[in-house]
Amino acid sequence: MTHTPRLLPVATLAAALVLTLPAIGQSSSLSQNIIGTDPAGGGSQTLLTARETAPQRPFTPFSRIAVGGGVSPLGVNFTIAADLNRYLNLRTSGNMFRYSDDGISTNGFNVDAKLSLASAGLSLDVYPFPRHGFRISPGVLLYNGNHASAAFSVQGGTSFSLNDYTYYASSTDPVQGSGGVGLNSRKQAFTITTGWGNAIPRNGKHLSFPVELGVAFIGPPSLNMAFTSGQVCDAQGQNCVDVATDPDVQTNLQQQIVKYTSDLNPLRTFPIVSAGVAYSFNTRRY
Repeated sequence: MTHTPRLLPVATLAAALVLTLPAIGQSSSLSQNIIGTDPAGGGSQTLLTARETAPQRPFTPFSRIAVGGGVSPLGVNFTIAADLNRYLNLRTSGNMFRYSDDGISTNGFNVDAKLSLASAGLSLDVYPFPRHGFRISPGVLLYNGNHASAAFSVQGGTSFSLNDYTYYASSTDPVQGSGGVGLNSRKQAFTITTGWGNAIPRNGKHLSFPVELGVAFIGPPSLNMAFTSGQVCDAQGQNCVDVATDPDVQTNLQQQIVKYTSDLNPLRTFPIVSAGVAYSFNTRRY
């Protein structure tokens, strides 16, 4: 006579529980508590959440790109930035500005001036606190073409000052000349800035308004100035000499250039103060 094992009801109950538990898990929310055994032993239990146990998506470099623009003493700028990790962005920018002003009057000279700013650089934006906007950005100007040029003249019969010496332009052969200022004695220059606002917000937003403050170490400005034609005379309009060849006039001109260069020397560290807007977007789908 065959006997049914006593374990059959227990096995049937266990199988029913195995089939039932997945359905219960599917109906629960992702934040439902899961009971697990304490890995330290001792039979104690810890409460975990599905969100805590779910695997985190690894950060992928260049997963987001930002484009933007703004204004600074280097001109109107255009910026492209990419994320390297949660703490770092790589940013490239270009700046351009042109301006001309005719009829400037200084020390008896009538000056027509043109300013031309053109530069491009690369910066590493470091965010110590990724979800906040503060950053420190070392960088380099890879191209620096910033300069100014001018043409000047002195109306005949009027005076002008050169190295604290007064000259009188000939009424028949007025003085003319040209000059320029170079803000690019270092074609490549280091920059350091700080600011607020991440062009690629770590909270997933798309629009940002970054501001920046710092300097570019462009080196001492250069200045050239030369008389191209004309004569200067004494107060009575006599004893006229050619400004391009007279040694006394040329000596005073060189001394005046030294003074002007000294006045420009603070610009060896060119200020960077900028504000702008940027829009970021994903470069790939997840």
